[in-house]
Parts: sequence; C-alpha cells; structure tokens
Amino acid sequence: MQPGARNLITDVSGLCVGNAQDDALKSGVTVLTADAPFCASVHVMGGAPGTRETDLLAPDKSVADIDALVLSGGSAFGLDACQGVVSGLRAAGRGFSVGPARVPIVPGAILFDLLNGGSKEWQTNPYPDLGRKAFDACGADFDVGTTGAGTGATSATLKGGLGSASLVLDNGITVGALVAANPMGAVTTPGDRFFYAAPFEIGQEFGGLGTDSASGLGRDLPGLSLAAFREHANTTIAIVATDASLNKADCERVAIAAHDGIGRAVVPAHTPSDGDLVFAVSTGAQPLRQPTQDLAMIGHAASLCLSRAIARAVFEATPATGDLLPCWRDKNA
Repeated sequence: MQPGARNLITDVSGLCVGNAQDDALKSGVTVLTADAPFCASVHVMGGAPGTRETDLLAPDKSVADIDALVLSGGSAFGLDACQGVVSGLRAAGRGFSVGPARVPIVPGAILFDLLNGGSKEWQTNPYPDLGRKAFDACGADFDVGTTGAGTGATSATLKGGLGSASLVLDNGITVGALVAANPMGAVTTPGDRFFYAAPFEIGQEFGGLGTDSASGLGRDLPGLSLAAFREHANTTIAIVATDASLNKADCERVAIAAHDGIGRAVVPAHTPSDGDLVFAVSTGAQPLRQPTQDLAMIGHAASLCLSRAIARAVFEATPATGDLLPCWRDKNA
C-alpha cells in the first residue's frame, strides 16, 4: 500500500472537500461532498458526541445515499453549519427526491472549541454562513493544519488541526481519511516531539522522526486534573472513504475498524469527555472481488489513514494570535 497522489481523502475519485474559517472566532467548518450522492454510515465511541441526522446512516434506515458530510467547530452551535450546506445543495438542485421535492441529506458532527481563546461574542450564529462558504469552496485540493473544522482545535498539550491521508491498496482500491483532531488526550509522547502514530508514518508526512524509544504505555496529561476533565469537552471527528462498492452495513463496519486509528494516535482516546466519531463513505466505483478479504483490508487501511491524518493535523498546525497552546513546529523548531 502507498499513499495516493495527493495523500488526501480526495484521492478517492469523485470526492471533494472545502474549508471555511473565522480566525477571530478561532473556529471553522469542513465539508465533504461528491459528484453524486454516496453511501455512508457512522460509528460513535466517545462519551460526548454532538451530531445531526446520524440516525439516518444506520443500515436499517431507509435513506440509502447522502449528499454531504459536515465537520464543524462550535459545539452545538456548529450543527447549524449543516443548514448552510443544505442551502448550497438546494441551490445546486441536489437532494433526496420526494415526489417533486428535493431534500438534501447532510449529516454532521461537531467538536468543542468554545474555550480556545477565540472571540465567541457573536450576535448571529456564524456557522450557517461558514457551512455555505465551505461547501462553495469544495474541490480536490484543500489545506490541512489550522484550517476548516481544525482551526481552533487543541490536544492535551499542543494545537490540533485538520488532517488527511490516503492509501491505495494492492488491488487498486483507494482509501482515505479526513479528521478534525481536537482530542482530550495527547497525540505526542512525553516531550511533545514524537508522535504516537509514528509506526504508521509514510515518508516524512509528519516529520519522519520515527518512534520514541523512551515511551511507555501512556503519559500523564499536564494540567488536566479530574476537575479539568469535567470542565472540558473535546472530540476527534473523522471521515474515512473508499471507492470500493460498499453498502451501509459495510460502511458501518469500516467506521468501527477505523476507530483503531484514533486509539493508535491519541492517548487516551474515546474518553467520556470526547465525542469521538467516524463516518465511513463509499463512492461505489469499484466492485469487491473478494468481499470478506477486501472489506477487512479496507477497514485496516482506514485505521492506518486515520492515525496518519491525526498526526498530520498536529504536525501542520500553525500559530495564531491568542493561542492557548503551542504548535508542534514551535516546540520542535
């Protein structure tokens, strides 16, 4: 397996991603959509998720395909970013057909970035506008790091961010991941130089430093007492995608497998204060030749891509006025 040409989730042909952010707000929105409606499901392992329309993605629910997915900052306020995307899709004539009506289907998930040093004194909720701008910006190439839904993201010790990665399997199937990494846990070992995801790095996509020979089973979280755990809310929200032809039950299985990528890249992961969630998407372009084996490899590749994407999100983060935490690059210049 090797990364695709962009090392982005848009190496899955037909997908596009757009970002929008407000630097004063220290928050933003990321949208994933496609040339045509696509199959998707979801799996949640965090204790504090914030979501919209995810019940539709269960294998037993009637809607087979969706039009876009939204990752947003802003906690519950950020769920309104989905409405901006719905407006953009409606203007484009997209949506689920119900007689003469068309209803865009746009599930979404949010992360908590309300206490990150940004100005949150808005009079009108900014997230519908950010959602529309992110939709309008969708394309095959997009930035990672301090952008989109990762604009105001943090981890236990460093700024978080938006990350992406891809892999092309030996059978030609492409898998990719997109993540807004805002975890309660740490993404780096003690000293904040080496990434927990280092065993899965390809080339120097997040520094090429290798593994930390001194790291153990975990680390203390500086400044996070039990009281802090009660007061803070974070979340790693992600999308994994493939061009393999999967149904909703298959996508749910891939989403479950992809959560291993969070557990490999973040310590601790899936806490009561995180809303850790993974959407899984299929564009359906390539048939499965060996369904059981192919599905297993897609799930494995999705977990690897997600680990790498989380590390890339932190590695690519850049400083901004009012930051409460340093960037990885600042500490390791």
